[in-house]
Amino acid sequence: MSGLGKVYLVGGGPGDPDLITVKGHAVLQQAEVIVYDNLVSRELLALAPDALLIYAGKKKSDHAMPQDEISALLVQHAREGKRVVRLKGGDPFIFGRGGEEMEALTEAGIPYEVVPGVTAALGIAAYNGVPLTHRDHTSVVSFVTGHNPDQIDWNKVGHAETLVLYMGLSNLTEIARRLIVAGRNPETPAMAVRWATRATQTTIVGTLATLPALVEQAHMKPPATIVIGEVVGLREKLNWYERLPLFGKKIVITRATSQTATLGHKLHELGADVVELPVISFAPPLDPAPLDQALASLPAYDWLIFTSANGVRYFLERLDKSPHDLRDLRAKLCAIGPATARELEALHLKVDVVPEEYVAESLVAAMSKFELAGKRILIPQAAVARDVAPAALRELGATVDVAESYRTIVPRASEAKAKELFGSARKPDWITFTSSSTVKNFLALAGAGALEGVHIASIGPVTSDTLRMHGLTVDVEARPHTIEGLVDAILLGSATLH
Repeated sequence: MSGLGKVYLVGGGPGDPDLITVKGHAVLQQAEVIVYDNLVSRELLALAPDALLIYAGKKKSDHAMPQDEISALLVQHAREGKRVVRLKGGDPFIFGRGGEEMEALTEAGIPYEVVPGVTAALGIAAYNGVPLTHRDHTSVVSFVTGHNPDQIDWNKVGHAETLVLYMGLSNLTEIARRLIVAGRNPETPAMAVRWATRATQTTIVGTLATLPALVEQAHMKPPATIVIGEVVGLREKLNWYERLPLFGKKIVITRATSQTATLGHKLHELGADVVELPVISFAPPLDPAPLDQALASLPAYDWLIFTSANGVRYFLERLDKSPHDLRDLRAKLCAIGPATARELEALHLKVDVVPEEYVAESLVAAMSKFELAGKRILIPQAAVARDVAPAALRELGATVDVAESYRTIVPRASEAKAKELFGSARKPDWITFTSSSTVKNFLALAGAGALEGVHIASIGPVTSDTLRMHGLTVDVEARPHTIEGLVDAILLGSATLH
């Protein structure tokens, strides 16, 4: 039995991937097999990029896999010695059938653990400003499954001060009728919430008597959860989430996957529905010889100028593969912006110059304050970078070596996603561009026509010029030309553009 693996029944939370517990996050990162449900946030699956992913979702009248097969699958992979995660939306023990899976694992002699999650009712309460308990309104909460009204004694549960109905949307008219017949006041506040805790959250508020018709008129579909009780009346006062400045705005990030985290997190915190569409990725140069030659002469350079954080990373990667190291560095350092400077400072290197504006022209202006005649300058940069800075520095008397340290490539896997995003009736509200390369690559994948009706946010003047050169309108431009500046520009644009 020593070769057995282990199964973890993990609650993935109600939708917002940030609501996963710390333990659930850690378990997912170590998973070898993940058996996941329909309501699980797909961002959570990315925590285990090498795991075998098995979809076992259930929708109404559409079960990818019967429950007994799911349990058998968990047993099978655990017997193969695998670390298995059964990832469920919400919490495994709140209408998640976690108990049935535990029984199957116990009978098979499989070790397991249960990692609780934030159940849908708690997510709805938090993200709608509807406390399920409140000293002035209620001290009793009942969770009820509504997929089969005949199985519930509505005379018993109908008078609970706060009633939460899971899986009851399709039967809401009948459930409301039975609750009213059982004596519940028809004017009791009630709400239905779809995709709770996500930027796509949709909420319909009414009363026990009116909510079924409102849901039908809005064509609301599952998954949705219903809350009935006086506490729903607090939503108008306490609803913080849907008041976030970017709530419900679908914003596309075109940066490389490795660079989306900061921008995506900031937009997500402001309520945006963030969609990653990486139209650029990075690779070492096809011919590393020029950079290797520069590294061999590293002590001879008076200045190193880095024009991007990627330039720093790939320069250091090549340096690690050479006979040399940072002890050979005698040069002063110039970084075009704060992100690039942070890459250098992480190595405990002092940055001597950061231009006021994060463009080549400002870089040259900052460097011109130094005596450059006869000085040797190395610029490790992308293969297709602008030649403005090297040419201007040479005019100031410097000897400038430009060495390709990395190249940008188009991830063709994004083409289908781009066409899906921008070919639908509901296009994104915003798209962000953080370099000329992201502009050109996006247009190669989807064409300029795809952006009709979509607001465009640019990180700076060079990127903006590239957009305009292709006949596109720049709605906002970051000032300063940083990720923080880009977020601020989108905030301002969202408040003023219609």
